[in-house]
Amino acid sequence: MRSLLFSLISSALLMGCGSTVPLNNVPVADATAIPVSATAGQYDGSGVQSGGVASVDMGQSGAQAALPAAKRIIYFDYDSFIVKPEYQALIVENAKLIMNKASQKVAVEGHTDEMGGREYNLALGQKRAEAVVGALSVLGVPKSQLEAVSFGKEKPAVLGNDEAAYAKNRRAEIRYQ
Repeated sequence: MRSLLFSLISSALLMGCGSTVPLNNVPVADATAIPVSATAGQYDGSGVQSGGVASVDMGQSGAQAALPAAKRIIYFDYDSFIVKPEYQALIVENAKLIMNKASQKVAVEGHTDEMGGREYNLALGQKRAEAVVGALSVLGVPKSQLEAVSFGKEKPAVLGNDEAAYAKNRRAEIRYQ
């Protein structure tokens, strides 16, 4: 009787952790391969990591320098990978830049807030990156120039445990290589 009760309670708890967003057959790959010691300090946007290590600017490609960071970031709603209509113009602008340079390679990085497990967030970040890649492809950008990569919750843009910080971390960033 105890084992039956334990099984029912365990099943109920596991079902409560589910999400309504379908993430079936999502290729999840952590392509960063960053050693743990390299991520010990968090970047605060000032050029210095909290661990005391200064960041180094290795230069930007022409397209990256041409568009400010704000024009390369698409934000998403909670638990969603749907590109909102207000980001269509931003995607069109990036698509034009990419198509003007046939040798230009672009990585679209998907990110999430810190809620949820690592695997789930990697899958959701991948879906966000793939949604932006799909939008760029529809506009004529060859898929050979595009790569979708997920960082999940591993690289937050803003540190914090409130909705404002979470909203800034639910994003896809277009990175010119």
